[in-house]
Amino acid sequence: MFVADNGKPVPLDEESHKRKMAIKLRNEYGPVLHMPTSKENLKEKVPQSASDSYGHKQYPANQGEFYFFLILTGVALTADTKIQRMPSESAAQSLAVVMEGGNAKNSALMAKKAPTMPKPQWHPPWKLYRVISGHLGWVRCIAVEPGNQWFVTGSADRTIKIWDLASGKLKLSLTGHISTVRGVIVSTRSPYLFSCGEDKQVKCWDLEYNKVIRHYHGHLSAVYGLDLHPTIDVLVTCSRDSTARIWDVRTKASVHTLSGHTNAVATVRCQAAEPQIITGSHDTTIRLWDLVAGKTRVTLTNHKKSVRAVVLHPRHYTFASGSPDNIKQWKFPDGSFIQNLSGHNAIINTLTVNSDGVLVSGADNGTMHLWDWRTGYNFQRVHAAVQPGSLDSESGIFACAFDQSESRLLTAEADKTIKVYKEDDTAVSSVFHRYFKVEKISFANF
Repeated sequence: MFVADNGKPVPLDEESHKRKMAIKLRNEYGPVLHMPTSKENLKEKVPQSASDSYGHKQYPANQGEFYFFLILTGVALTADTKIQRMPSESAAQSLAVVMEGGNAKNSALMAKKAPTMPKPQWHPPWKLYRVISGHLGWVRCIAVEPGNQWFVTGSADRTIKIWDLASGKLKLSLTGHISTVRGVIVSTRSPYLFSCGEDKQVKCWDLEYNKVIRHYHGHLSAVYGLDLHPTIDVLVTCSRDSTARIWDVRTKASVHTLSGHTNAVATVRCQAAEPQIITGSHDTTIRLWDLVAGKTRVTLTNHKKSVRAVVLHPRHYTFASGSPDNIKQWKFPDGSFIQNLSGHNAIINTLTVNSDGVLVSGADNGTMHLWDWRTGYNFQRVHAAVQPGSLDSESGIFACAFDQSESRLLTAEADKTIKVYKEDDTAVSSVFHRYFKVEKISFANF
């Protein structure tokens, strides 16, 4: 678990292995360790008549059964091992363990092979190729529109900016929030942009007129995140007031208030399948909600620290949650635990995943880790330098997202910039590289 390279098995330490075996022997077989287990001794030294061996003419029925039990397990009864009393319960249990395998050797004492990790899929590394400046405060949230022409960011400077995805140029600035903008999302079903912020407001912007057409009132404190249901006109928001709210997009009515968390709800995600709503909170729990009833279906309590990020896999029926203790993967619909992704020792603010199985985690200290979703192998770590004029402490990643083609990765950062990453086209897997190096085949041949 703690090995640096997950691909290599841990070498077996001879001394620790011997110690482990000695402790196992003492704990599991202590009551019968004084008994020899050689079958040859059994043939030579056990007399024909059981009564002669013990010096008694008759035995109670259970003692006779125990003698037969000892013979079956291959334990020799010699002068040194005369049984003066019936065995204790623990001794009988220990003998039963010996008996289970059908012979004197038990699998618990067999040397086990070190567990090996399944081979991860190879992913090309990602490299920084563009830095976009324009915001005057921390960039807190980011979203790409469904047509993949532009993307939108929200910032601590209280503005929402729309940028051209291909060129990185600013197209439009929207003002209206009176505090930090914490969440933005573009609808796939209508020409609407939704935003929320620390001013307790949730706004719906009509992108044909570039103005606010609806407000959703109800939260009692800062609104930290929002998401749109993929198939019905429902908006879900989460807040520092420890609740998540479900809104009817058109009527602005609050359909449900999801209560149950005991601290700020930091992230919310929607999906078409059950459970349709997933929330992560600073109370360290994740809740899976029943959308119709507005009640908790499952509460996951495995995390020990605040859960600030949740992401759903676009193809598998699974999701991941990010916390300073670990990134954990879960299986729907009941939230069955799959595995831990350890090593990103920082406050994880954001998670995103593409359909190729690349999971990205962005942290408060400016580090970004890229993982193979299936095996949990950390194949790349990035720590981009802060922009000139920024403090080193301003190197946090608050949000990240893949574009619709999944060939670009955008990050919203504390140095007031948006960074764009792309896959390194010149990189090839080591196996592929070795093959071409040995065979001396030119790429031009293809």
